[in-house]
Amino acid sequence: MAEKIKLLFVGDVVGLIGLEYLKKELKGLIESYGTNFVIVNGENIENGKGLNEEQAEEIFALGVDVITTGNHIWDNWKSRPLMAKNDRVIRPYNYPPGNVGKGFKVIEKAPGLEVAVVQLQGRTYMQAIDCPFRAADNLVKMLNERTPIIIVDFHADATAEKVAMGWHLDGRASAVIGTHTHIPTADASILMNGTAYISDVGMTGPYDSVVGMRKDIALKRLLLQTAHKYEQATDDLKLCAVYVEIDSESGQAMKIEQIILPKFVNSMYE
Repeated sequence: MAEKIKLLFVGDVVGLIGLEYLKKELKGLIESYGTNFVIVNGENIENGKGLNEEQAEEIFALGVDVITTGNHIWDNWKSRPLMAKNDRVIRPYNYPPGNVGKGFKVIEKAPGLEVAVVQLQGRTYMQAIDCPFRAADNLVKMLNERTPIIIVDFHADATAEKVAMGWHLDGRASAVIGTHTHIPTADASILMNGTAYISDVGMTGPYDSVVGMRKDIALKRLLLQTAHKYEQATDDLKLCAVYVEIDSESGQAMKIEQIILPKFVNSMYE
């Protein structure tokens, strides 16, 4: 059995421009970190909302094991047949029964070595769906009978809800990785009982924007308080991710490292 899982988790890929940047940079990251498991959140690729089969295949061709999504996956009808057809594209587990798609995927990396990927969605400032905490309890208990390695993408708006989920699953999940807000947080850490945690990985896409949207349009929405058509920004591309090392026997995280490529400029003279 492999000594450890070397996980690379890439945050929300925004727009086709974000997808192209992912295709440019991911191979080098996989090689430099020696990763053997890759997850990409792909819910924002199709003009900010959803993804289609062709885009998913482009991502898998890069060596990605699982694509996670979130609430915006439902905004694009092209995403639904994709989720029905390909169970490596997962959606939040705690949506009500009857929705298309799966909320988790177990991948066998080697004989006797399985990795479970779980998607949950928060409720604070979001849809009033089933409780993510109780859903996590039931699913993690079931998955622990197969593998100690469980990686959770918690797609949520409120930082407090994300932090609470981290503590709720500490020692029961290998990693709880926050997505959705598109802004990378500075709290990547190993929790008390061995779970790797970050409140938000950040987005992979244009940061000369308001979370991916053109700045002028976002400001019109806020200043005028009326609807304006979403238009994708294009400049200052970055890839945001975390690298996590996980002991394959215990399922505990040994290391978490935040990746921002290229780093933010904090001086006008750089």
